[in-house]
Amino acid sequence: MPLQFTVQSLLSRNTLGLPAQAAVAVLDNEADIPGLCDVVRGASHTGQGRVDSAVQAMPPLFVLGGGSNVVVWPSPRRRVLRVALRGVRLLDETADHYLVEAAAGESWHDFVTYCLAQGWHGLENLALIPGTVGAAPVQNIGAYGLEMDQRLHSVVAWDLRAGRAYTLLPQDCGFAYRDSRFKRDGAGRWLIVRVRFALPKAWAARLDYPDLRSHPALQGASPTPADVYAAICDIRRRKLPDPAVLGNAGSFFKNPLVSADQAAALRQRFPGMREYPQPGGQVKLAAGWLIEQAGWKGRRLGPVGMHRRQSLVLVNHGGAQAGDVQALARAVSQAVWDRFGVCLDQEPVALD
Repeated sequence: MPLQFTVQSLLSRNTLGLPAQAAVAVLDNEADIPGLCDVVRGASHTGQGRVDSAVQAMPPLFVLGGGSNVVVWPSPRRRVLRVALRGVRLLDETADHYLVEAAAGESWHDFVTYCLAQGWHGLENLALIPGTVGAAPVQNIGAYGLEMDQRLHSVVAWDLRAGRAYTLLPQDCGFAYRDSRFKRDGAGRWLIVRVRFALPKAWAARLDYPDLRSHPALQGASPTPADVYAAICDIRRRKLPDPAVLGNAGSFFKNPLVSADQAAALRQRFPGMREYPQPGGQVKLAAGWLIEQAGWKGRRLGPVGMHRRQSLVLVNHGGAQAGDVQALARAVSQAVWDRFGVCLDQEPVALD
C-alpha cells in the first residue's frame, strides 16, 4: 500500500510551537520509497509494469525531521513526509576508525550519546543539538569548533525525482557553512535515509572555543570524551532555552561571513567585536554579538522575541504564528544592517 497522507496538526512537530495543519505521511520503512518517488514524479506503475505518467505530481515534498529548524506557516501547500526510520549499527572497524551508520529518523543527540557509550568517540562537540540524524547533513550542523562533515563518511539518499538511491561521499555533498547540496538542489528532491560516520580511534579533544577552555570540567591535563560531552551539554543547557518550556528553533541566524577587509574596518569601529578567521581569508562574525549590540537581546515584538540570555535565539512567548516570526526576523536583520552593514541570513527553513 502506498504511503497515506492525512491532514494533521504540526503544532507538536515544530520546536517553535507554531500552529499549522498539513497533509502528513510517516515513513518508517525504506520499502515505501519507490512508490513515493512515483507520486513525486507524477507517475505510477500499471499492472503490466509500465509507468503511467498521467498521475498528477504533488507539490514539492517537505521532509520533516525533528522540527527544530523550521518555521511552519498555518496552512502549508506542501505535503509533509515525517521520517521515522530507526536503527544504529557498527558497519566496520579499521585500525584508525569505527564506521557507524544511523538511520535518518534517529534523534541526533541520542545518537551522539549512544556512540559515546559504545566507545565510538568524535561527535561530543555536537551533543545536545536538536533534530534528527537525517537532518544533520542537510544543515551541515556544527558547534564548538566541529562541523558534521568533518566526521562524515557517506550519506545514503534517494533522489526522489530520479527515483533511485545514491551513496554520496562528503565531496559529493557540496558542504559549506550551514549549507549543502541537499538544500541547494531544490525543495523536495533529496530524501536522506541513512548517514555513516568515520569516528577516529585516535581521539583528541577540541577545545578551541572560550566557553570550553574555561569550563571547570575541562581544566585537567587530559579531558576525556565524556568530560567534553558533559561540558557541552552543561554549556548548552545554561545558554539555550528548552523548547519544551519556551518555543524556539535554536540559533535563528547564521554567523555571517565577511571579507578580511570588511572585518578590519568593523574592528576599527567596534574594538570588542567577536570574530573568527576562516580558511580562505574570510572572517566569521558572531551573529549573537551583532544582535545584542543592535539592541535586540531580550527584546520582544508582540508574542516573539530574542532570548534574554542568548540573543541569537528567537523565542515564542506564546500564541505566535509564522508571520510574527517573519516580522521579528526582518526587524532584527534591518537593525544589524543599519548598525554594521552586515547581512544576517536566517537558518530555519520555511514550510509554506
